[in-house]
Amino acid sequence: MLTIENLHATVGGKPILNGLTLTVPTGEVHAIMGPNGAGKSTLAYVLGGRPGYEVTDGSATFDGVDLFALEPHERAAAGLFLGFQYPVEIPGVSYLQFLRESLNAQRRGRGEAELSGAEFIKLARAQAATLGMDAEMLKRPVNVGFSGGEKKRAEMVQMGIMAPKLAILDETDSGLDIDALKAVGAGINSIMRSPDKSVLLITHYQRLLDYVRPDRVHVLSGGRIVRSGGAELAQELEREGYAEVAA
Repeated sequence: MLTIENLHATVGGKPILNGLTLTVPTGEVHAIMGPNGAGKSTLAYVLGGRPGYEVTDGSATFDGVDLFALEPHERAAAGLFLGFQYPVEIPGVSYLQFLRESLNAQRRGRGEAELSGAEFIKLARAQAATLGMDAEMLKRPVNVGFSGGEKKRAEMVQMGIMAPKLAILDETDSGLDIDALKAVGAGINSIMRSPDKSVLLITHYQRLLDYVRPDRVHVLSGGRIVRSGGAELAQELEREGYAEVAA
């Protein structure tokens, strides 16, 4: 699904990723853990195509296609979803309007027919129900007045509606209480646990992995993967800390 080879990237001229190599096969959930400043969010933004993040060497292929040859909207239409640590607010734009325009833009990009208003509302309500979210909240402006947990639930609804092939979730557990954490974990499992989908889950802590058990865990330090292992590696990190495990 995703193959990264010797990836180097800079932000504002400062090297952040320094030869990162990683493979996420189709049908698997991989977690990336690491200390602050290791390059975790930079990796997510580089893969998503955020401006200001410059790839200076290396390659990344997504579903057999050169990812860096695609514009951000083309990556989204191809099936890549990027979840943010801090979802942004968009005053004046309802979540329903935002989601419908986003979905239909992706469908147009793939040469598919757009969903009618009735078809979209039915889909949105079904996804909101799956995440335990009141569909009425989707009538509100995007994330305006939402709690941290509500923002993350809404983002899971968005992911369910977009139905991506690959979800890159950047510290999606940040700021969540235990109930919201369980809901987000259940959302990831229900939406993305599939033989034809993959997840790259970026997190500081092992707690989300109690609900979304990864196939592989990778330690990112100094801009590259320094260690990989099974789900038990996350528990080792929780006990020992990054300095000991990444040494």
